[in-house]
Amino acid sequence: MANINIDEAVLVEQWRRGDCAAMEALIIKYQDRIYNVILKMCANADDAAELTQDTFVKVIENIDRFESRSSFYTWAFRIAVNLTLNYCKRSVKLRHSSLDVGYDEQGQQAKQVLKRFLKDEASPDPAIVAQSKELCELVKMMLMKLDDAQRAVVILRDIEGMNYAQIAKVLNTELGTVKSRLSRARNNLRELMEAILQ
Repeated sequence: MANINIDEAVLVEQWRRGDCAAMEALIIKYQDRIYNVILKMCANADDAAELTQDTFVKVIENIDRFESRSSFYTWAFRIAVNLTLNYCKRSVKLRHSSLDVGYDEQGQQAKQVLKRFLKDEASPDPAIVAQSKELCELVKMMLMKLDDAQRAVVILRDIEGMNYAQIAKVLNTELGTVKSRLSRARNNLRELMEAILQ
């Protein structure tokens, strides 16, 4: 198997020349991250697994069209996000569950932590707090309340750590649109969290 630490551009060129090990190395390198992004966007493990598979099928089918204007990583994420956004638009599944159901003691503790967090003006954005175990499930539920485009930009920026330029490439949109969409999404997240903590 090819070394996954080899430069992406080298692996892409080897893949284009028919090196299946190079293709495998790139898929292995990004499959978990792409799956996790898709899962955060669609909130269904089975759908996320299928969309991840669909993403790599499209990547394999279109590798000759990859023009290297962005990194392979950004290009593959763009395919994944576009497939997932299209899936979410078509989906007729009920994705929003009541936030009042299923809170146990840990959920109540998470609410208290969030209340303290929301009162502190210097605190980071709520999406960043998702790294805290107590808040993770609550933030996931709040993310699912956002519209698909806002959820995508929050996941790519605050969870995946992409910069604005990378997000603009992935979402095929203007840099200003990314910034304004992220600002609205963060405000909406804060309002949603404050509403359940009243």
